[in-house]
This record gives sequence, structure tokens and C-alpha cells, in this order.
Amino acid sequence: MTRREEKRAEQEDRLAEERARETLLAKRSGRSPARTSAPYGKGGKGKSGGKDKAASRPKELFVPPRGWFGPGGGRVGYMDPPTMWRATTVQACGMWPFAAGSGSPMTGVPLGQHLFTGATVCGDPLNWFTRARYISNPSLFMLGMPGLGKSTLVNRMLIGLAATGVVPLVLGDLKPDYADTVRALGGQVISIGRGRGGINVLDPGAMGAAAAKIGGQAGEVLMAEAHGRVLNMVAALITIVRGRPMDDHEQSVLSSVLHHLREHAPSGRSLLLPDVLRVLTEGPDRVRSVTLDRGNDTRYRDAVDPLHRSLLGILDGPLGDTFASETSTHIDPDAPAVCIDISGIGEADTQLTAAAMLAAWSDGLGTVAASHALADAGLAPRRWFFTVLDEMWRPMRAASGIVDRIDALTRLNRSLGLGDAKITHTLKDAEALGSDADRAKARGFVERAGMVVCAGLPRTEMEELGKVVGLSRREIELVSSWSSPPGWGVTGEHDEPPGRGRFLIKVGGRPGIPIRVAITDAERRLHDTNTRWTTNEEAVERAAAHAAEQVARAAGAGVRTFPGLSRTPGDPADSGRWSS
Repeated sequence: MTRREEKRAEQEDRLAEERARETLLAKRSGRSPARTSAPYGKGGKGKSGGKDKAASRPKELFVPPRGWFGPGGGRVGYMDPPTMWRATTVQACGMWPFAAGSGSPMTGVPLGQHLFTGATVCGDPLNWFTRARYISNPSLFMLGMPGLGKSTLVNRMLIGLAATGVVPLVLGDLKPDYADTVRALGGQVISIGRGRGGINVLDPGAMGAAAAKIGGQAGEVLMAEAHGRVLNMVAALITIVRGRPMDDHEQSVLSSVLHHLREHAPSGRSLLLPDVLRVLTEGPDRVRSVTLDRGNDTRYRDAVDPLHRSLLGILDGPLGDTFASETSTHIDPDAPAVCIDISGIGEADTQLTAAAMLAAWSDGLGTVAASHALADAGLAPRRWFFTVLDEMWRPMRAASGIVDRIDALTRLNRSLGLGDAKITHTLKDAEALGSDADRAKARGFVERAGMVVCAGLPRTEMEELGKVVGLSRREIELVSSWSSPPGWGVTGEHDEPPGRGRFLIKVGGRPGIPIRVAITDAERRLHDTNTRWTTNEEAVERAAAHAAEQVARAAGAGVRTFPGLSRTPGDPADSGRWSS
């Protein structure tokens, strides 16, 4: 705008203000604006010769809507929209009722700030299902490129839900990302892997203990469900070893073997996979009846030999050390949080990784079912659970048919009082499966999810996802911009990718909620996914800080021995101190 245009605009504003003054004074004096004859602020007479009432009124300060004229008047050419803030009626009681409200949800775990308005955004699958009724299924599906903070956001949900009494279950921690958080919450961390610990897939676990405690018909129903879970888990191991699903008659044979073992097992002794091989070799009548051998031993061997060879492949192959012995550590049903750590399994060992994840899911969900059965019988308080199924692409690619097992384990979470979060990178993880049926079932995980959370993804991936969850063009462009790498920094500082900590939350056909997550120092200490990329200098600094903290703690407790130094055995002041 030129100087001449600015002056013209100021003159028009002055004329408008004078007309507004005259109109205001005329209304207050009871006359029409056209009959006003006295200037503003001075006495005078109208056509009737009477004294103008406006002369007796004091001057009133008039503030132009854009500020006063002249230097220092504060005149502005553009009116900024007011900033929106969120507060409770206790914090802002004098301003209630508010003129307008924000569309950001406030039910659930505080996740971050709205990317555009700065308003606080809260949410998690359990609270949005139970309290807010935003979603009809307490599940979350998260997609995003590596390194953008997917597990960090889920870790925040885990901490927030644990504070409300929900029990987090991390069933298969691959890196590990959640073990330190679960320890900080006072939970249980179980390590699975060669030389670390194993899972006995024939052990009914918490479901068997709950069935014995409940007794009666309800206990028999729970034991039958435990039998089905054991059968599905053994079938999953065989599917991983073979690379294809089991035949239907083989599942019948395996079910008969398990029933025979339950009926004839000595009390107090756990059943193991070698016991299944022994029963197949002996060939009792109950097992022979489902093979249709008709008394012919050759027909019986032809029917059970493929199953026998697959079980031998499990015991003598890469899975034997982990699944052939008794369970090293059982899940504590009363723990405030549980993490099954499988980070000790090598990246290249895809079969063992997939088998360990499926076994952990089966054992963990069996614990959930046992807890609800005890609550239904009035023998335990009702508890809600939140499971984290991270890096789903690894078990899905292990063998054909694994998607069926994952689907069977996670489809009924709504009826189990169980919320879940499934995390993977892209929809192409589902497209890479071997059969059309598996690909369709894997896409169903996204379609059935109550919440879909997107981190940075390429444009082509967002367009494919838009066909499933209904993304607008603006949302596709926004999330696609988050997948860009950081700029070429020349200052020597560590620039973060533009999409780190930014997510889009989609619920049905509603517009997405873009949020920005800023983690706290405590979260950063508990959830560092790049620990192996830490330099030696940083490691030394951390070790020095840790040692200084230990010294300060020891000094505060009145202990004179420094960390790393042991006292002489038999020292009367030796209890509860540092040792080498």
C-alpha cells in the first residue's frame, strides 16, 4: 500500500469515527442523527431552540478498532485472530463461559499439542473406547518410516495408562524399546532366546492355574480354551518350520495327542514337546481313531509321519533350545506391567523371532483371559490390559499362514477387556506376503483398527492408505512432507528430520488430528532407541554422571565407601552398601 492510499484510508476511518460519534450522541439525546446541530462536546440549540442535551454529558473516550492515530498510537493494519487457550473452570473461572471451544479431544493420555492451534491433544485406544465413545474397537494401528518416533508415542501411552491402573503388556520387545520403561514402572521383564530363557508351548500357564482355582463347569470351559490356545501355538510352530499351514487331519491328530497327554500325565509334571513325539510313536487308540488306520499300522504311520518329522524339525532345529524345555519364567498375573524381551535373538534368525513373538502373544493373551475369568468368578479384581505388538512385519513374513494366527490372537480384544497397538512401517509389509488371502487379512488389521496413526510416509504410500481410511488431499500432503530427510546442515548441529515427533490421528471418516509430541527428560532416558550409536565420549559422560549420582546417594545415606569398592567381610556396617 502506498503512502497516498494509507492517508486516504486514515481519512475514511476518521470520517467513519465521527459519524459513529454523532450517531451515538443522537441516540442518547433521543433525536435522530439528521437533527443534531451542535458539534461534539459543545452546547447548542436545535431547531426548537432548546438546549442540546449532549452539551450536558461528559466526553467519552472513543478507541478506534485499529488503535489511535499518530506516533505511539498503536495503530495496526492487520488484526490477528485471538489465541485459543484451554483451561479448566477452576483455573479460568472468571472467564467462563468461553466464547468458543476447541475440537481437540481431551479424554485419555496427554499425547502432545495440536500442530496448528497448539491445543493439548489427549487420546489412547482404551479411553476413547470406554469413556469418550469415539471408537467402536479399542485398537490402534500405527504406520511410519523408521526413526520418526512411533514407539516413543506408544511408550507415552503405556506410561499414561499404567498410571490409571491399566496393565501394559509388551509381547515381544525386539530392540528392546520398552524394557527400561516397564522396569521403571515396577513391572516384570522376561528374556527369551538361546541361552536366555524359553517358553513351553504345552504349558497352559495362567489359564491352567485359573481353571484349577475356579473349578466346576466354568473351570472346565477355561481349560478347554487353554487347550485350544496350546493347539494353535503348536500348529504355528509347525507352520513356521514347514513354511506352509498344517493339514486339517494333522490338527485333529495333534488335538488327540494333547488330550491323551492331559488325561495320562502324572500330577505335578509339565508336558513338553518330546512327550508329543513319544505318544505319536506309541500310537494309543485315541490317536489311531482319528487317523482312520483301521488297525493297519502302515496307514497309521503314513498319517502321522509328516507331523512327526515336523516336530523333530522343531526339536532338533533352530527352535528346539527355546521351546523344548520348561518355561523359564512365568508371567506374573499381578505385575503392574510385563515386557517379554526377545532382543537377544539375532536379526537373521527370522524363524525363531517369529516363533518367539507368537509364543509371547499366546502366553500374554492367555494371562489376560485367566485374569478376566477369575474376575468373573469373584476371585480377583477386574483389570484392563494394553498390549503392544511392535514390528509386526517380522512374524508376518516368517511363513505362510502366520497371519491367520495373528488374526486369531487379536480379533476378539474388544470382548477380552483388552486394548492393543500394532506397529509396522508401511502397508507394503502386507503386500509382501505370499498369498492373496494373507494380504487381504493383513489389510484387515488396518480396516478394523479404531485409531489409525500415521507418522511420515511417502506420497504413494499415503495414497494407498487413503483408499483404506479415507484421507483428504491436504492430509496426504501434510504427512508426506514429514517423510523428508533433514537439511544439509553446515553448522555442525544435529538437525532432526522434519517429521520426527509429528503424527496424524485418524478415526473413521473424521478429519485427522495432526499433533506434535515433545518428550520429557525422563522419557528420553527410558526410551533411547539409538543406544548402540552412542559415541564413546557420551558413554563416558553418562558413566561419570551415574557414578556422581551414586556417590551423592551414598553420602546422603551416611555411607563412606565409594561405588565399586567392597568392604571387608564381616564389617558390622556392611548391610545395604556398595560392593564390587
